[in-house]
Amino acid sequence: MARPGFELSLALLAALLLQSCQAAAPKVALPGFDGWPETRLAIRTSRGRQTFRVLVADTPDRQERGLMFVTHLPPDVGMLFPQDPPQVVHMWMKNTLIPLDMLFIDADRHVVYIRANAAVQSLELISTPRLTQSVLEIGGGEAARRGIRVGDEIAMSEPVGLK
Repeated sequence: MARPGFELSLALLAALLLQSCQAAAPKVALPGFDGWPETRLAIRTSRGRQTFRVLVADTPDRQERGLMFVTHLPPDVGMLFPQDPPQVVHMWMKNTLIPLDMLFIDADRHVVYIRANAAVQSLELISTPRLTQSVLEIGGGEAARRGIRVGDEIAMSEPVGLK
């Protein structure tokens, strides 16, 4: 038989743990992206685990918009473009005001191509050399700063677009 107040103590402990987990995973706060799905993503590199909070461009309209008109991207924030089924992807930087690193990820969750510092406001097509399950966009130069390379493995807290 439980001691009096034991259940209440357990409930308070659970609430505190939940609150601390939520505080550890703050929401992505980019103007104009309220209501977009979010997830956490980590890349295993030779320098260790590199983590990002990412918005998920989960519809054709969201994929077309991407990070257009964004003027600042925090170093731990990105956008994921899932592809179903995996395909050769063609992207551009139309109306994108900041340089981005594009990490192309295959169905085995490995980075297969990196386009570093893609030119802003460019209509040049950026294409993958092979089938891609998703594309992760992060701030320009961030892949080099964090030691992210082709072959690195992606891990996600929730399997959004990476099965």
